[in-house]
Parts: sequence; structure tokens; C-alpha cells
Amino acid sequence: MGIIAALIIGAIAGWLAGLIVRGAGFGLIGNMVIGIIGALVASYVLPALHIALASGTLGTILDATIGAVIVLVILSLVRRA
Repeated sequence: MGIIAALIIGAIAGWLAGLIVRGAGFGLIGNMVIGIIGALVASYVLPALHIALASGTLGTILDATIGAVIVLVILSLVRRA
């Protein structure tokens, strides 16, 4: 996957994660960055857990969204402490 496609998918995933995890968002741009980081997290965590949800672009967006939700939840827990 090209870098531009990864950035777009990460941005979409961050936006979706911001909608899922209410109150833990960092604004539109911040959530996009979180989505890109979440895509990286998901690319390591999901295969390590032997989880394969789907293939193709929609599967990649789903995986990245799961990773972004994980990152947002962890960041919201850190911000509360």
C-alpha cells in the first residue's frame, strides 16, 4: 500500500474512532493522527492475536479503526490519571 493510501485510511479510521469513543477525541486533525498511529498499532496487534477480520480496503479501514479506538482509550485513561 502506498503512503498516500495509508494516510487516507488512517485519517478515515481516526475520524471513525473519534465517533466511537466519545469524549476522548482530540479534534479532527488530532483524531486523524491517532488513526494513523492506530493503523500501525493494529498492523502489529491483530496478527499477533491471530485476528483476520477482512481483506481489501474496507478490511484495512476496519483494522485501523480498531487500532485507533485502542489508542484513544489508552490516551483517555492516561489523561484522567
